Amino acid sequence: MEYTQLGRTGLKVSRLVLGTMNFGPLTNEADSHAIMDAALDAGINFIDTANVYGWGPNKGRTEEIIGNWFAKGAERRDKVVLATKVNGNMAAEDPAWPNHDKLSAVNIRRAVEASLKRLRTDYIDLYQFHHIDRNTPFEEIWQAIDVLVQQGKILYAGSSNFPGYKIAQANEIAERRGGTIGLVSEQCLYNLAERRAEMEVIPAAQEYGLGVIPWSPLQGGLLGGVIKKETEGGRRATGRTADVLANTAQRAQIQAYEDLLDKHGVEPGEAALAWLLTRPGVTGPIVGPRTMEQLESALRALELELSRELLDGLEEIFPGPGPSPEAFAW
Repeated sequence: MEYTQLGRTGLKVSRLVLGTMNFGPLTNEADSHAIMDAALDAGINFIDTANVYGWGPNKGRTEEIIGNWFAKGAERRDKVVLATKVNGNMAAEDPAWPNHDKLSAVNIRRAVEASLKRLRTDYIDLYQFHHIDRNTPFEEIWQAIDVLVQQGKILYAGSSNFPGYKIAQANEIAERRGGTIGLVSEQCLYNLAERRAEMEVIPAAQEYGLGVIPWSPLQGGLLGGVIKKETEGGRRATGRTADVLANTAQRAQIQAYEDLLDKHGVEPGEAALAWLLTRPGVTGPIVGPRTMEQLESALRALELELSRELLDGLEEIFPGPGPSPEAFAW
């Protein structure tokens, strides 16, 4: 396993991040624990979750599964860099009762305490803002974070789904206030088929010393060999993936992608992960295995070296948007 620093911090994290969104809704607790044990055995030390995972009436369930895994001992908690998130509604009512969601100081305090209880730990390594909150000033957010850092309940703060200007705003205000070091990571949607983060989000992250943690590296399965699986009688695409494939031009693009990788003898899902590992600013993509086989496939991506010819071919099929402002100004 390769390790790297998380942004400008001294924290060392694995170049694959174990995502846990499927733990509970799609993967039962016993299998989730087996996957986490296998990931730890392979050297993955970075586990990502969120307080809302489990979803609907079961939100919080994923954190509970992780907490039960930590409770098994064997230094599991000490070996893990644990990341979770705050923003979503955790109240039983929908819509949320006032102050039970977003990033107010009162909700951050409430959410941290609840996550710590579910996770069965006394601290969170990386506490991430799951989405921007347009109504709460960063002065208030950082004041709440400063208190939690001083209490030892969190160590670092990160963002998720932030635009570039909010990354800049958050860290400029943090610097003016002193105390906190500001955001140290940004978790964003980024993959071969969705490269808009290259315009402003990733440059902002690099400028302010944030590690970039891409989520949905296979674009919801679209980059995992979906056409080949359909052809061979496997699971058919559903949801947004099916909608994309229903578009003739987009289906042709995915077919060209799969044909290129077949020519080079490379599995599509592994190539998509390996491509992200070559990208500037990327700490490591989040992989969210439902099964042990999916984890093993993700681990193989770490050993995959993409040739210059293959990289050029991928760039031709999925061209990036270019930097801002050139991408849209001229």
